[in-house]
This record gives sequence, structure tokens and C-alpha cells, in this order.
Amino acid sequence: MGKKESSLLQLILSLTIITCIAAIALSIVYLITKEPIENSQQKKKNDAIAQVLPDFKGETKEQKILIEGDKDSVAVYVAYQDNILYGAAVETYTDLAFSGRFSIMVGFDNEGNIIETQVLQANETPGLGDKIDKEKDDFPNQFIGKNPTQLAVKLKKDGGEIDAITAATISSHAFCDAVQRASNAFLIIKQNQDE
Repeated sequence: MGKKESSLLQLILSLTIITCIAAIALSIVYLITKEPIENSQQKKKNDAIAQVLPDFKGETKEQKILIEGDKDSVAVYVAYQDNILYGAAVETYTDLAFSGRFSIMVGFDNEGNIIETQVLQANETPGLGDKIDKEKDDFPNQFIGKNPTQLAVKLKKDGGEIDAITAATISSHAFCDAVQRASNAFLIIKQNQDE
């Protein structure tokens, strides 16, 4: 019985030591990669802001907006030129996508017209739902120049003006949802500016 207890204790001790070493190694890797990952994410965000506000050359001010009925806030990067609202880049999301949540950046001019959209993160089906990305399809170009504060962004089958991606209605509907959420956030910012 003593030998079994001894080998059990050795096994437990060995597993504990291995687990501690693995935990320390993971912590070190996390600390080493944390800053480069954050820098990469910030660069991607800055590039997206520059993409959706192409003529704006100044600094933006970030504001978090929680839209009534939503569980997560939306990041709005407000752009001012000579202390006048130039527009905003809105980092928005939708949970209605086929493959879960995706996020996009939507640029608005000071009147609420869409300047440009940029997909930040999406896991839609290759060849179908991934056509929400303008690098793969013209679908996002339908939104440019539209003003969702005056007319809701909807698919034609829902009474709107947007053509759905063939065989990817769910992704198309989700993209419209994300753009409308961005517009709602921009409208809150604009109303706060006018007060």
C-alpha cells in the first residue's frame, strides 16, 4: 500500500509541477504578445477610420454610445474640422449574421450620408456571405451616399432599396442591421452636437 501511495503522490507532484510550468510559460507568451497584438488592432482600426473618412486628415475623438435595446455599446470616432462636425466613423456590429457576430466600420459625413464601409471582422461563408466585404463584391457600395437617418436601410424584400447578395440573404440582412445601428449611433452624436 505504501508504494501505491508514494507513486500517487509522485504523480500528483509531477502533474502539479508540469501545470505550473505550463501556466508560467503561457503567462510569459501572453505578456510578450499583448502589446504587439494591441498595436496591430489599433492600426487596423486607424486604417479603417482612414478608409471610411478618406478626406479627413485630423484626429478623431472616441465616444461610446449604447443604443436603447442593445446590450453592447458602439464606438464612434467623431471627426471635427475647425471645431465643426466633419463626420464620424462608427465601429458597429451585428449578431444577426449567419456565422455569428461580425463588425464593420461605417463612415458618415456631417449630414448622415454614408461615405464608405469597411468590414473589420467577419466569419461568413466563403463565396457567399463573405461578399459583404467590398474586396469580394460590390454589395457594400449600395450603401454609399444613402442617409439611414432619413430612410431605414433595408433589403428590397423588406421594403428597402438594398439588393441582397444572392444566396446570402442572412448576411445581407445582418449588414443592413449593422449599418442601421451605426446610423442610430451617429444620430445620437449629431443630436448632442446640435444641443
